[in-house]
Amino acid sequence: MTEIVSESSEEQTRGVWEMMELLNIDVLEEERAEEPEDAPQAPLSKNASRKQRHWERTLAARKSKRREEKRRRRLNRHSEEEEDTAHHQLSKRAVKAATRERLAEARVSGLKVCVDLSMSHRMSDKETSRLAAQLRRLYGSNRRASKPFRLFLTSLREDSRLLAECVRMNDGFLNYSLERTEQSCLDIFPAESVVYLSPDAQEALERVDGDTVYVLGGLVDESVQKALSLSRAEELGVRAARLPIDEHMRKTPNGKNFHSKILAVNQVFDIMLAAYDTGSWTLALDKCFPRSKGYAVAPQGHLASSA
Repeated sequence: MTEIVSESSEEQTRGVWEMMELLNIDVLEEERAEEPEDAPQAPLSKNASRKQRHWERTLAARKSKRREEKRRRRLNRHSEEEEDTAHHQLSKRAVKAATRERLAEARVSGLKVCVDLSMSHRMSDKETSRLAAQLRRLYGSNRRASKPFRLFLTSLREDSRLLAECVRMNDGFLNYSLERTEQSCLDIFPAESVVYLSPDAQEALERVDGDTVYVLGGLVDESVQKALSLSRAEELGVRAARLPIDEHMRKTPNGKNFHSKILAVNQVFDIMLAAYDTGSWTLALDKCFPRSKGYAVAPQGHLASSA
């Protein structure tokens, strides 16, 4: 114990002497700095010269150490940034590869959904642009889906305003992983396998299954003409059905007393994706039905009032 205390005392004494020496050098340098440049310099003693050389070496070593530490930190920072960038790029490539694989598989065995664009000639230029934007969002939802649909854009003429607008507004539209055709859905699939979705249909869609071809009416109609999609289903001679909104949702009070079950084509598509993925209309409608439409999923045992 005595030896330890003694060594500690010696270290403290040595540290005090070193500090005093440094203070002496600082005072000496300050005095020399205050002297005129042409003033004669008093020669330093050997002891002072030795201390000054020691101090200059110490300063140089500290500066070198600081420079090396800065360089090391800079290199480490650049290395970490490069690693993060490489990891991010690898992650992006992996996500893109997985997406391509899912979409390729969907084009072989996915549930079939057609967007019927045969009514696009009814739309104004503004409505056409809105539909082009909705098709972009629809395709984006399908890309992100864990179980994407096999997607068809039917009755899309190559010389149509809609196709030109889709190409203008949507980067890479012609390379979308989907089927684009001028044919009708009935030129591709038998009528008995087709269900045309229409908000005006009497029958509610009970489930989403892989044996059925679902057709969505590709139309933006700001004039709100009644029953256009239902008339198209009757024209084709196929079964029509609506989303089961009345069976699973109820009206919610709002300041404008506004309630609507008319949805954009991409909103219907999102609900279908969610219903197919979860097997639950309640979950799908709760997740994807726009709150601004004035409806909410009804508590169990409460159904929406007829609109």
